[in-house]
Amino acid sequence: MQLTPSGVGWIEVICGSMFSGKSEELIRRLRRAQIARLRVQAFKAATDDRYDRVQIVSHNDQRLESVPVKSAAELYELIEPDTQVVGIDEVQFLDAGVVEVCEALADRGVRVIVAGLDQDYRGKPFEPVPTLMAVAEFVTKEHAICVKCGNPANRSQRVVRSDERVVVGAGNVYEPRCRRCFTGAPDERTGDDAPAGDRLAAEA
Repeated sequence: MQLTPSGVGWIEVICGSMFSGKSEELIRRLRRAQIARLRVQAFKAATDDRYDRVQIVSHNDQRLESVPVKSAAELYELIEPDTQVVGIDEVQFLDAGVVEVCEALADRGVRVIVAGLDQDYRGKPFEPVPTLMAVAEFVTKEHAICVKCGNPANRSQRVVRSDERVVVGAGNVYEPRCRRCFTGAPDERTGDDAPAGDRLAAEA
């Protein structure tokens, strides 16, 4: 893959389940662009404040400075004229307008790299990521390890009671599952591998 835009831009999508290394891969690509002395801007959905309000943070604690945004329009307004590479983490939390923004940036020669969940906790397509995958030049689908059987996992099993589509959390709320072990509904964790609070609640 060509790493330096030369008169042409494109879109790269990094997708997969929770704990599959999406943010880690996004940080790796953006850091390589910085090493290449390209002008980089990084953004994250403001909804995701689990580890840090401003930084992009992977589950293994890799970090990169970014700007939190609440909408695609806000992100577009913050793009500087000389920016060559734009990174967006947790893109599934932004509105559908982010697709148009990414295409507009790519059309003007910017390399756009986005990372996000392609499926929600029910295993259904999580827009706008599927649409971004369709219009992107490059798509990377990362996999985690199923906590039940050890097979490659591409689904995010919710382990707390909630029917809300968006519940921001990490290991206390989700765990990676393969197709066979995924239930498609909130599956409260009550076994020995559950946090003590969950086990006590189940025993009460």
